[in-house]
Amino acid sequence: MDCVDNTGAKVVQVITVLKKGGVARRYPAAGVGDMIRVTVRRGTPETRRQIFDAVIVRQARPFRRVDGTWVQFEDNACVITNRRGEVQGSDIKGPVSREAAERWPRIAATAKQIV
Repeated sequence: MDCVDNTGAKVVQVITVLKKGGVARRYPAAGVGDMIRVTVRRGTPETRRQIFDAVIVRQARPFRRVDGTWVQFEDNACVITNRRGEVQGSDIKGPVSREAAERWPRIAATAKQIV
């Protein structure tokens, strides 16, 4: 998964989904707006092999909004945050989904484009 902020992480791997439980020993599924725990696979030497909390801001799989429209992005992307949802970086590259922006106000304040 791509990391689209300016914290130094480029590619991250999902470790677990926070605040969700799986069913019958399955890993819980995560979607747009969910908080996850990630480890940095590619990035600056200071951030590599570190564990962070992140919020998913885009997903490639189509998902349905409450008004009935279907939304799909070109990639899977997340933003590194702390436990309270405050963005660690100062810039978010690319669009952010409206679901993530409504759930996490600090991400909405940092995002340039909300779709």
